[in-house]
Amino acid sequence: MKIINILSTAFRSLYRNKLRSILTMLGIIIGVAAVITMLAIGQGAQYSVKEQINALGTNVLIVFPGSSQQRGVRKGAGTMTTLTDNDAKAILDECPAVAYVSPVTRSGGQIIAGNLNWFTAIDGVGIDYMAIRNWSVEYGEFFSEQDIKSAAKVCVLGSTVAKNLFPDSDPIDKNIRIRNVPFKVIGVLTSKGQNAMGQDQDDIILAPYTTVLRRLSRYPYLRQILVSAVSSKEIPVAQRQIEELLRMRHKIQSFEPDDFTIRNQTDIANAATKTSKALTILLASIASVSLLVGGIGIMNIMLVSVTERTREIGIRMSVGAKSKDILTQFLIEAMVLSLIGGMVGILFGMVAAQLISNIAGWPTFVTAFSIFLSFGFSILVGIFFGFYPARKAAFLDPIDALRYE
Repeated sequence: MKIINILSTAFRSLYRNKLRSILTMLGIIIGVAAVITMLAIGQGAQYSVKEQINALGTNVLIVFPGSSQQRGVRKGAGTMTTLTDNDAKAILDECPAVAYVSPVTRSGGQIIAGNLNWFTAIDGVGIDYMAIRNWSVEYGEFFSEQDIKSAAKVCVLGSTVAKNLFPDSDPIDKNIRIRNVPFKVIGVLTSKGQNAMGQDQDDIILAPYTTVLRRLSRYPYLRQILVSAVSSKEIPVAQRQIEELLRMRHKIQSFEPDDFTIRNQTDIANAATKTSKALTILLASIASVSLLVGGIGIMNIMLVSVTERTREIGIRMSVGAKSKDILTQFLIEAMVLSLIGGMVGILFGMVAAQLISNIAGWPTFVTAFSIFLSFGFSILVGIFFGFYPARKAAFLDPIDALRYE
C-alpha cells in the first residue's frame, strides 16, 4: 500500500506540472527513438550484407591466378596465367571436400539483337555454376555438358540484358550476335539484383566456358575457378586440399610461393559482418548521447522540483516521513518520467524505422534486443540522474525546510 501511495503522489506531482513533465520526457523520447532507429538501420545493414554474400553462392571458394612479377614488381592477383580447365576437373575429381566446380572465364562486348544492342559481360562457365551460385533459370533452360564439350554457341541471358534486347518479345530460341558470332538464346536467369558493390548481377550473359575460350577470348587460361565445398564446416578442408593439389599440379617447390590465390567466402562474410556491427555500434553510440542529454534534463527538473517543494518535504518529515521515504518518492518520480518517455520513444523509433524503410528503401529491423536495450537504458538514466536530486531532498534538515519560503 505504501508503494501505491508513493506512486500516486509521484503521478500527482508530475500532473500538476504537465508541460514541464512533457518537455522533460521529450529528451528521453528523442533519445530512445534515436537508439531504436539507429539499431534498426544497423540491423538492416547487417541483413543486407548477409544477403549479398549469400548471393555469391553456397560454401564458395574462389581460386584466382596468382600475382606475376616483373623486375621485382608484383602486378597483383590475377595477372599470372596459371589456371586451366584441367585444374578445375582435377579439383572436382581429387578433392573429397569439394561438391561442385565451375571454370570461369570472361569476355565482353556489344551484343546485337535485331536493331537493338547492349554492352555487357559474357561469362563462360561450367554446368555446376548455377548450383554454386544458388541461381536458377526463370524460363527456358541452362546449357548441358554436351554443349560444353562441343563448344556450342548457346547462351543464357541475365534479366537486365533480356529486357534491353527483347523488351517486347520472348528471347527464347532467338539469335544474338556477340562480336559477330551468332549465339542462340536458350534461357533467361532469375533476377538477383545488385551485389554488395552496387553492381547489377543481372547485367550478364552466361555461355559454355569452352565456347567463350575458343570463339570469343581465344585465350586458353581461366579467369577464376568457382568451388563449392560439401558443407560450411568443410570449407577449410576443401581450401587445404585445393592448395595442395594445385601446388603439386603446377610443380611448385616447398620454398616457392603459390601461383594462385584462394579466397574464402567465410572470410568475406566475417569481415563484412564485423564492419556492419561496428557501424551499428557507432550509430547506437551517437544516438545514446541524446539519452544522456535527456537524463541531464531529468536531473535539472528534479532539482528544481526539490527546491520548489522544500517546504512540503519539511512538513512530511515533521509528521514522521523518513529520509528513505522522501528518497523513494523523488526517485520514483524520476523513473516515471524516464519510463513513460522510454515507452513513447520506442513507439516513435519503430515508426521512424518503418518510415525510413518505406521512403529510402533501406531494410530496417527492430529487434526485441534493441527494444529491451533502449527501455533498460532509459530506466538506468532515470535512476542515475534522479538519484542525486532524490538524495538531496531526503537529507534536507526538517527545520530549515519548514522555514524555507
